[in-house]
Amino acid sequence: MAAIVDSFLKAMLRLALAGALAVATCASPVLAQTRATIVRDAEIESLLKRYANPILKAAGLPASTQVIIVNDPSFNAFVSGRRIFINAGAIMSAETPNQIIGVIAHEAGHLAGGHQERLRQQVERAQAIAAVSTVLAVGATVAGAASRNSEVARAGAGIAAGGAELARRGVLSYQRAEELTADRSALTYLQRTKQSPRGMLEVFEDFSRGLALSGVRVNPYAVSHPLPRERIARLETLAHESPYFERRDPAELQTLHDMARAKIAAYTQGVNAVRRLFGKNLNSVGARYGDAISTYLYGSARGAVAKIDKLIREQPSNPYLHEMRGEIMLAAGNPGEAVKSYSTAVKRAQSGASLIRTSLGHALVSAGGNENLKRAIGEINRAVTADPANPAAYEVLAMAYGGLGDIANADLATAEQRYHSGRYKDAKVFAERAQRGFKRGSPGWLRAQDIKNAKVK
Repeated sequence: MAAIVDSFLKAMLRLALAGALAVATCASPVLAQTRATIVRDAEIESLLKRYANPILKAAGLPASTQVIIVNDPSFNAFVSGRRIFINAGAIMSAETPNQIIGVIAHEAGHLAGGHQERLRQQVERAQAIAAVSTVLAVGATVAGAASRNSEVARAGAGIAAGGAELARRGVLSYQRAEELTADRSALTYLQRTKQSPRGMLEVFEDFSRGLALSGVRVNPYAVSHPLPRERIARLETLAHESPYFERRDPAELQTLHDMARAKIAAYTQGVNAVRRLFGKNLNSVGARYGDAISTYLYGSARGAVAKIDKLIREQPSNPYLHEMRGEIMLAAGNPGEAVKSYSTAVKRAQSGASLIRTSLGHALVSAGGNENLKRAIGEINRAVTADPANPAAYEVLAMAYGGLGDIANADLATAEQRYHSGRYKDAKVFAERAQRGFKRGSPGWLRAQDIKNAKVK
C-alpha cells in the first residue's frame, strides 16, 4: 500500500509541476521537431519572444527565459524549470496576440512566484500524510487479522484510502490557489506593460463555453485548476478597471500573429485548414501566407513560389518570407536558389537567426562543392554558438565535414547530434570514434571526452 501511495503522489508531482494554464476539454526544415514533442521554428519563436520580453521584464524574470513551442493541438501552456511551454494549438487557436500575451503573463506569474518549488514542498507534505495513514492502516489491518475481526480489517483499508485522498485533495487545493495567484500576477504584469487583460478573460470564457458544451459535470474539489467561470468571476472586475482594457493589438502585430497561426494550420491540420481558420477573410496576409504554404505542401512548388514572391514584394524586409522561399526551393531541387533566399533571410533577421543559418547550411551542403561545404561549416558553427542544443544543426555539420573528408569532425558533430537528441549511448560511441582522429588534448578531443564523461539519467 505504501508503495502504491508513494507512486501515485510522485506521478501527481510530475503532472503538477507543469503548472498548466488549463487542460483543454510536421516535420520540415521550418517546423523542425526534436524528440517528437518540441517544435523549432524561427518565425514563431521570434514572435513569442516579442510577446514575452515585456512581460518577463515586468515580472522581474531574466530575458533569457525561454518560451518553447510544444507539438500539441490542444490549448495549453505550462512552466517547467525556468522555461515557459506553449502548445502550437494554443497559438493557432488564439485569435489575437493579446490572448497569447495573457497566457504568457499567467505562466510568468508561476515562475516569478516560485510556485514549482513550493509545490514540491506541498507534495512532500502530502507524502508524509499518506505515509502516516498507511502505517495506521497496516496496524489496524494486522490487528483485525489477529483478532479475526473483519470490521477492523476493513477499517484499516479505509484509513489508507482516506489518507491518500486527503493528501491528493490537499495538493489539488494548493494548486488551485496558486493558479488564482498567477492570474492576479498576470493582471499586474499586463498593467505594468500597458497591455489589455481582455485576452486573458477571453481565453477563460472560451474554456467555460467549451466545458458547458461538453456536458461534463466537474467536481471543483477534484481538479488542479479553478473552473473557468470561477476565474472569470474573480478577475472580471479587476480587469475592467485597467485603463488599458480597450487597447487593441497593433495591426502589424496582428498580421504577424495571423501568419504564425496560418503556418501552424498548414503544417499540422491538412490541406483545407487555412481556409477553415480564416473563413471569409481569405484575402488577409495571414490567409494568403497559409495558402502559399499549403500550395507548397499539397500542391506545386512553382505555384507556391509565385505566391510567396508576391508576399515578398509586399514585405521585402520580412526574413521569414525569404526563409519559406528557401525551403520551397530546396524541396523543389534548386539548392542554388535556396541558398540565395536563406542568405537574404539571415541578413534580414534582427535576432534568432540560428535556425535559419541551419537551413542555409543544409542548402549549401545540398549545392555541393568544397567552397559551399566550407561556408556551410562556418554558418552552422555560428548557429550552434548561439543555439548549442539544436540537433538538426549538428546533423548538417556532420554532412558538411563528411563531404570534405574530415571524418573526425564529422563523428564529433554526429556525437553532438546524438547527445542533444537524448541518445546518449550512441553519442558516446561516436565520441570515442571521433577521438581516434584527433590529437590527444586538442579542442576536438577534449569535447569528445566531455561527451564520453557526461553523466546523464
